[in-house]
Amino acid sequence: MSDRDQNQPIRAEGWVCPVPLRAYPNIVLGHGGGGKLSADLVEHIFRPLFDNPILDALGDQAILQIGGQRLAFSTDSFTVSPLFFPGGDIGSLSVHGTVNDLAMSGAVPLYLSAGFIIEEGLEMDKLGQITASMAAAAREVGVQIVTGDTKVVEKGHGDGVYINTSGIGLVPEGVNIDASNARPGDVILVSGAIGEHGIAILSVREGLTFQTELKSDSQPLHDLVAAMLAVRKDIHAMRDPTRGGLAASLNEFARASNVGIEIDEAAVPIPPAVSAACEMLGLDPFYVANEGKLVAVVPEDAAEELLEVMRAHPRGREAAIIGRVVEAHPGVVTARTGIGGSRVVDTLVGEQLPRIC
Repeated sequence: MSDRDQNQPIRAEGWVCPVPLRAYPNIVLGHGGGGKLSADLVEHIFRPLFDNPILDALGDQAILQIGGQRLAFSTDSFTVSPLFFPGGDIGSLSVHGTVNDLAMSGAVPLYLSAGFIIEEGLEMDKLGQITASMAAAAREVGVQIVTGDTKVVEKGHGDGVYINTSGIGLVPEGVNIDASNARPGDVILVSGAIGEHGIAILSVREGLTFQTELKSDSQPLHDLVAAMLAVRKDIHAMRDPTRGGLAASLNEFARASNVGIEIDEAAVPIPPAVSAACEMLGLDPFYVANEGKLVAVVPEDAAEELLEVMRAHPRGREAAIIGRVVEAHPGVVTARTGIGGSRVVDTLVGEQLPRIC
């Protein structure tokens, strides 16, 4: 924290960034999309004022050293619309999202909190369904919801219900997974097909139909991560590519580690229905949100062994090697296209699909 007088207002006029905050006198939906606008808020408002060494790591979770143990601590808020969608609902999603954020550090999830902001007029039956789904998801993972809070806002101010969940997990000894650990020569793995969650949400929201029903991939990944760590603890980096999709996670690795990343587009598993929907709507599946997939950066000599372990697990059957970490173009992600060319896969300014988690 600087010595700035805490009573003085924050002024944006002098800030400089790729998309200056002073161009946005008010918050827009893109500020919550996990792209460059979200990064602006963190870098120019939240991070300077909340400054501390733990926060500076800017991970999906904070790693806390307490006594002789390392705890992972994470929080997430869920505003998905609609509340119920093919393959899940806001209740199960809120558990899976926070459990997965913990798991991306290698942590074993232990406890969750649950905060509900409920709109006046929400049907009790809907709230009961959401809560029952949340409880079932917690039981499946083996975590307990041990504390929480409830607030009610006036009708027309809440869109049904918003949920915040925070989680605590225990990081095993010898595990050090961090976005800054990627090294040239490392291999990039993805646990399965991308884009299913975002397109499933969009299909319900916009009334789109496809030849095959698209379902969200919302699921917990802690057990898949545990299976991977059982054979190799030296996984370098890992993320669940939610907001901003696969592209956002890869760019985070590249920037945090100051390395280049090269992806083979043809190697990335994309369901035909997702490809068709993206082509029809002008979307790029690399930027579409997922809620049950992980992308991992692993040493080259561990890649085939970990791929075999992932494919043997029910949550990783479609796992694939999709690219490598390189010394060239540090901080930049590129993709080899199907016609033999190459394109830059940058982070979006805002988001393609708002309110998907």
